[in-house]
Amino acid sequence: MTSPARLVYDERLTPPKTWWVIAFLFGLSLALVFLPYGLIAALIALMIGTCLAGMYVSAQGSTRIRVTEDTLFVSDARIPLTALGQPEILEGEEARAWRTYKADLRAFMVMRSFLPSAVRVEVIDPDDPTPYLYLATRTPQRLAEALCR
Repeated sequence: MTSPARLVYDERLTPPKTWWVIAFLFGLSLALVFLPYGLIAALIALMIGTCLAGMYVSAQGSTRIRVTEDTLFVSDARIPLTALGQPEILEGEEARAWRTYKADLRAFMVMRSFLPSAVRVEVIDPDDPTPYLYLATRTPQRLAEALCR
């Protein structure tokens, strides 16, 4: 029986708290639209609108990046570290450039609009058509260090 690989890095890409406030405000605005039809209609619209917006916010926070001693896990993808090249930390304008006009359509990209920094890693496996990984992260330095092990 093999022991599980030791976890080196773990990050969940959760949305900022203000998004939850916006989700509630969306429900509240929907309630105001339905208020002329009565208080019960407004309360139902508040619940439905808040739930729908909350489901969207929750879906944005479901992505997780994990690195063990030998594998990178991103969402459902499992990539051996031996198939990856040297990571490159991207901040500000450089990260935006790789998300937009420098982006390759074949790349594996995990983008979050609320995260301005990322790590870009070349895929060196000749059998993989993916040229690189673009991973949005709050801690690009820690992720790059974990991938270099």
